[in-house]
Amino acid sequence: MKRKFLYILLLGFIGLSSCQEDFMNLSPETSITSASFYKTATHFDQAVISAYNPLRSVALNGTIMDEMRSDNTFFTKYSGDRGPYLSTEVIAEFLDDETTGNWLSNRYNGDYSGISRVNTILARINGSALTESEKKSVSAEALFLRAFYYFDLVQHFGPVPLMLEEVTNEAQAFKPNSTVVAIYDQVIADVKQAIELGLPIPATFPQSGRATEGAAKMLLAYAYMSKPTREYALAEAALLDITKMNYGLLDNYADVFKPANKNSKESIFEVQYKEGTGGQNSDFAWRMIPKCSNTQFLMGVAANNYSGVSGGWNVPTQELIDSYESGDERLDGSMAIVEGTLDGEQFTATAVKNIAGYTPTSGKDYFPFIIKYFHPPYSTGSNTGDNFPIYRYSGALLLLAECLVKENKAGDALPYLNQVRNRAGLLPLAEATAENVADEMRHELAFENHRWTDLIRTGKAIEVMTKFGETMKTLNPWLLPTAFNITEDRLIYAIYFRELDVNSNLVQNPGY
Repeated sequence: MKRKFLYILLLGFIGLSSCQEDFMNLSPETSITSASFYKTATHFDQAVISAYNPLRSVALNGTIMDEMRSDNTFFTKYSGDRGPYLSTEVIAEFLDDETTGNWLSNRYNGDYSGISRVNTILARINGSALTESEKKSVSAEALFLRAFYYFDLVQHFGPVPLMLEEVTNEAQAFKPNSTVVAIYDQVIADVKQAIELGLPIPATFPQSGRATEGAAKMLLAYAYMSKPTREYALAEAALLDITKMNYGLLDNYADVFKPANKNSKESIFEVQYKEGTGGQNSDFAWRMIPKCSNTQFLMGVAANNYSGVSGGWNVPTQELIDSYESGDERLDGSMAIVEGTLDGEQFTATAVKNIAGYTPTSGKDYFPFIIKYFHPPYSTGSNTGDNFPIYRYSGALLLLAECLVKENKAGDALPYLNQVRNRAGLLPLAEATAENVADEMRHELAFENHRWTDLIRTGKAIEVMTKFGETMKTLNPWLLPTAFNITEDRLIYAIYFRELDVNSNLVQNPGY
């Protein structure tokens, strides 16, 4: 009986469709569909801009998964964070696993969202009305972004699935893990093709914020220096090319991060944000100030930062603060002190002071905090317009110095190392070593999501973080004995369990 009913119902639909030809056309004529969208240069420009959007997820998640995973920052313990922010704290303590959601799953999904958008662009471009020149420009930008997202994935999650086609059916959606080598090979191939297709070299500043040949060469160098079999000579060539472009250091370190200097000559690639409504804003500063009862004093506008976009995260460690050389202008250019009064867990801010040479005021409590993304007054709560740096020219100089030291060319590395030190107000060094290059990189790029992956790339992650963990357990007796148990498996994160449930072809990373 049920089959007969369905059959009659189907006949009814057929009859209706014969009377009204457009019955099954479910898309309103005023709507844009995928079938009608990918046609013009404007369409593809909008699609490419959309593919940049997941960079914001990478930047935000990196403040927890890269900076708080390292010895640069920790967090202020707050009793109200026992629930929703447990997933944040366990990352800093190396207690995360496949059930740790939020940051891990958001980053993983954010990267794949970007990859999916890029794959659609690349699949649709040949059927478009674009000129050959336009096709090359769009493809170059898209390939760079795909390479960037896969580099982020392989660094943080290891052998993830390699998706290189637009997904149009179920079989394409559920692929097994690739290999780390294959992913790095694809990253390098995509970047090289993007360069060959003609990514531009910036000639004027400020830049647009979109991908350039300089950004591609930076990504290429990082890939060559991070892959299982390193290729330093190729990385050196890419980095030397950057020094021949139009980049340069700004005169003052602190000026690099001011909103007025977005996309400056020192910027090679940065994530774009805009303060205000519309969802284009950043909120790093609100997360990095202490939780306090009078946020208006610090930010120019009041908002509750005990919950929601809450504060007290990415608190600079005392070890990092103490590690700066006397006279290093990057200390005051990166951090400051908030003084105030603490009543239980309620902090009231009363002053912001320089961190270099700071002496605690009698009767006052204080917290160090990051000021690279702190440029009040703001007009909306939990809302800022500060960009986030991905690659800077100073970072290119230091990466080149690291590369040259690895090639036993320490003499060639020294000028690049000292160029960065000179801007920081420091005396030049007499020689370049792996240790002092790494030290400069830590202080130059502090709080820019590089420290954790730098430690992995240089082979120091387990040693440095084990020692750091011992110190933190002494300072914070409430930390569990199992915290900071750092092994080779912990150099990448677990794949979130939901991905394994959805994709039976996917295998969890070892140790989780």
